[in-house]
Amino acid sequence: MPDAERELKKAEALSSVKIDLEDPRWYLNRELTWLEFNKRVLQEGMDNRNPLLERVFFLSVVGSNFDEFFMKRIGGLKQQVGAGVKKLSVDGMLPEEQIEACSVSVRQIFEQRQGLESELLTLLEGEGILFLKYSDLSDSQKARMDTYFSENVYPLLTPQGIDPAHPFPFISNLSLNLLVLTSEFEGGQEHLNRIKVPTGIGVPRFIPCGRVQEHIYITFEDLVANNLPHLFPGMVIKGSWLFRVTRNAITERHAEQANDLLVVIETALRDRKFADIVRLEVESTMPDQLRGRLAAELNIDDVEDVYEVNGLMAKRDLIEVWKIARPDLHYPPHQPYDHPELQSESSNIFHILREKSYILLQHPYESFDTTIERFVKEASHDPKVLAIKMTLYRTGSESRIIQYLVDAAHNGKQVAVVVELMARFDESANISWAEELEEAGIHVTYGVVGLKTHSKVIFVVRRDFNGLKRYVHIGTGNYHAGTARQYCDLGLMSSDPVLGEDLTELFNYLTMGYAPMRKYKKILPCPNMLKSALLQKITREIAQHQKSGEGLIQFKCNALEDKDITRALYTASQAGVKVDLIIRDTCRLRPGITGLSENVSVISVVGRFLEHARVFYFRNNGEDEYYIGSADLMKRNLESRVEVVTPVEDLQLQQLLREMLDVQLTNTRSCWEMDKDGHYHQRQPESGKKSATVHEVLDALAHKRLAKAPGSGKKKSKVKSAKKGKGKRN
Repeated sequence: MPDAERELKKAEALSSVKIDLEDPRWYLNRELTWLEFNKRVLQEGMDNRNPLLERVFFLSVVGSNFDEFFMKRIGGLKQQVGAGVKKLSVDGMLPEEQIEACSVSVRQIFEQRQGLESELLTLLEGEGILFLKYSDLSDSQKARMDTYFSENVYPLLTPQGIDPAHPFPFISNLSLNLLVLTSEFEGGQEHLNRIKVPTGIGVPRFIPCGRVQEHIYITFEDLVANNLPHLFPGMVIKGSWLFRVTRNAITERHAEQANDLLVVIETALRDRKFADIVRLEVESTMPDQLRGRLAAELNIDDVEDVYEVNGLMAKRDLIEVWKIARPDLHYPPHQPYDHPELQSESSNIFHILREKSYILLQHPYESFDTTIERFVKEASHDPKVLAIKMTLYRTGSESRIIQYLVDAAHNGKQVAVVVELMARFDESANISWAEELEEAGIHVTYGVVGLKTHSKVIFVVRRDFNGLKRYVHIGTGNYHAGTARQYCDLGLMSSDPVLGEDLTELFNYLTMGYAPMRKYKKILPCPNMLKSALLQKITREIAQHQKSGEGLIQFKCNALEDKDITRALYTASQAGVKVDLIIRDTCRLRPGITGLSENVSVISVVGRFLEHARVFYFRNNGEDEYYIGSADLMKRNLESRVEVVTPVEDLQLQQLLREMLDVQLTNTRSCWEMDKDGHYHQRQPESGKKSATVHEVLDALAHKRLAKAPGSGKKKSKVKSAKKGKGKRN
């Protein structure tokens, strides 16, 4: 990107400190810093200040995160090794070196994770929540479980022999499997068999085996392992051991060479089912000989790719335990508040926006269904609304937005939806949504060839009393009702005519798929404008700091991975500009290095909710600039995705963003600070003092705003209770 290179040179020319910024030692490895993030999540599970079942939730999240890490990151690195890639990463490592370094870190985290699992099981037992082995059950309990097996499990099982007449069976991704060794009689020839443990099809992973109101469970696989004589009648059962495989998820084909993108995605989904294996997890008691044979049959390295598991395999399933109805072991129920400007359901939302011009939304503290869903719902029924356009990256079965779009089409409105088919792990769901929308007569497109459409925007055209008027929503989070209750996101609703013009241009680009050099007056879209604009603003901050000495840059996002942005921030620090970074997970920049980054601080916020908002702030010599949007500071987001970042110009809304940033920058409960080596330490409150979490503080501020709003009175401020849901990150 020539513009980016030009801005980098301008910035570096302003700095009097000369350090070789091409030196890879100044850049942390992307994968290793992501693993550091999961250490912080795991620490939340270790923190006894959190309720017990919430600690189980964090352990489950780490399990789910690691599954994705192996599928996406290790899978991608292994592809590079297979292709003979010798290009060094930004931090100076070959693909195989990164895999080796990740393996060391992963095994360390797995050891910590196992220790936490043991601790939590002990604590749960103290609360009357027991996870027993089949062998520990009473005779009456065993009888009940054996009956349950016969009636509910046995018909689902399919034992498969492994011998010359029965080749090694296909093992599906993330499935649980029992490797069973049998013989016809003691001392006879041994036979190897595989049984797939069919969890997730109506049978729980943790089966209740106590009386009603008791929380006593055994695992599905333990029940199967202790009823193997039903599956191998007359045979000697010599042993059974659990195993699980993880397959590479990086199977996309080249969309730019395709005639039909839908066919490409469907083919990629089929390919993923049969992709190469990148990890084999085995029960720790499995004999070495069987482990070696299993690795050989699966065509993987029996050392590098095999992970021994003590305790529960597939710890992501602990989400079932988290759902146990014990309110005393959970966080207090969280119910989002009505937005102060939108608390009246009797007022037309477009009349409110026409009068107010700008409204800032803060989820999950403010309700998704009484803001965004209401926006789309009213647009679908309002007789003066002529058109609705939106981007759809992820949505959920709980979200009513799809139905509102269908209603709008049935009501004669022009509806256009840009569906991103390549949203990782949501491809199948998005194909279904796209087909449903098309059947309703909605104009569905799949964005721009070669670029993922990751932007979060809604655009409504309405015939007002004084002509056509455009209303917009630009956000940082997906239009997903489930994640909106668990993710911290921001959104701007507005009737600003300039933003309306910009989104008109944007949707014309998305539905046409070409002519990218459009003129935008306010928004900063990717891939053509945002990166160079950020670099230009960093350069400007350096120049202004040299005159005023008050330069300040503050970025909040999920990841800082792009080398050019990192390099520019180093240059700003060298020039004396203060740089505050709130980065949830991956961060290449190393703070606190003399002569390079002593003016930079990096913190990460981890807690009850998942931080997902993106905010970019520049002091700009007292003319503060705030931007929010969908883009993280990653090369892929800045150069290979359609993202939208918008300025927040209203002074009152800027104060809300300032309040949010200051809470996060100063908190001593939820914040972790990075040191120059890329390790983090958790801030601690002063001795003897308690500190509220970031999310508790921001929730209290949302309540305070509503209480102060005109007309609130004693009205109940919270909307109906929302279900909890883990959702997916993006």
